[in-house]
Amino acid sequence: MEYITLGNSDLKVSRLCLGCMSFGEANEGQYQWTLGYEDSSRIIHKAYEAGINFFDTSNNYSNGTSEIFLGKAIKDIGRDNVVIATKCYFNEGKLSPKAIHREIEGSLKRLDTDHIDLLVLHRYDYDTPVKDTLQALNEEVQAGHIRYYGASSMYGYQFAEYCYTAAMNGFQPFTTLQNHYNLIYREDERDLIPVAEKFAVSRTSFAPYAGGRLSRKNWDSDSVRSILDQKEGTRYDATEEYDKKIAQRVYELSEKYNVSMANINLAWQYAKGVAAPIIGITKEKYIDDAIKVFDFKLKEEDIAYLEELYIPHKINCNR
Repeated sequence: MEYITLGNSDLKVSRLCLGCMSFGEANEGQYQWTLGYEDSSRIIHKAYEAGINFFDTSNNYSNGTSEIFLGKAIKDIGRDNVVIATKCYFNEGKLSPKAIHREIEGSLKRLDTDHIDLLVLHRYDYDTPVKDTLQALNEEVQAGHIRYYGASSMYGYQFAEYCYTAAMNGFQPFTTLQNHYNLIYREDERDLIPVAEKFAVSRTSFAPYAGGRLSRKNWDSDSVRSILDQKEGTRYDATEEYDKKIAQRVYELSEKYNVSMANINLAWQYAKGVAAPIIGITKEKYIDDAIKVFDFKLKEEDIAYLEELYIPHKINCNR
């Protein structure tokens, strides 16, 4: 395992982050495909044993039960041995000061901890002045409830507004940007990623495998998630004709180098400057496979080959 320090923080994390969206009590909404506690705990422990100390969850994953599962699972690992990121936005009040204080309190209770290492703004809040949001976040930092904060999907100008407002008011700078980024969705290279680089913000991209489309030979899947998660199932449909060709090149290189398609994707992420891609795991064997990436690097000609066929996509900020 390799480790890296995020942004200007003192958070030293594994260069693979375990996404916890797969963990929690299944419900009739988006999260019908999640794992129960025993399976979730086993994967969390397997990840930690493999050297992963960075875990990403959210207050809205499976109605908060993802946080509960994670908090319970790490009890015997030790709180100081892990870095926990959770999120705020998909809740009443979005990123208003009242909502931020309320949701952080709720996350602390569900995680059963006295602090959150990284609080991520899940989206841009069009209804709350940016300075008000940052003031509330800094109050939580001063209270010791959160240590650092970051942002997730939004337009580049919106993230720039957050970063500039923090700098102009003497607030803590942003530590991370958790954005949608993979070989078949690279729109953030236009402006969002340059903003992150300008402000020395570390990137922790989500969906590095494009919902499995870049990590299996066949584009379609009959997995439980593929069948039940309608959002994930339709995210890449519009450009399937073109994106399949890129997925085929991932497969070709995986055969050439005798590594998994997942390893090709992760190696590309690191080549593009990502600090810690967030991987969603539902089976322990995928952890064993993912960590093999640290024994492999892509050549410049491989990167050019993978990127050559990309076409512009509709920007997906999930407003």
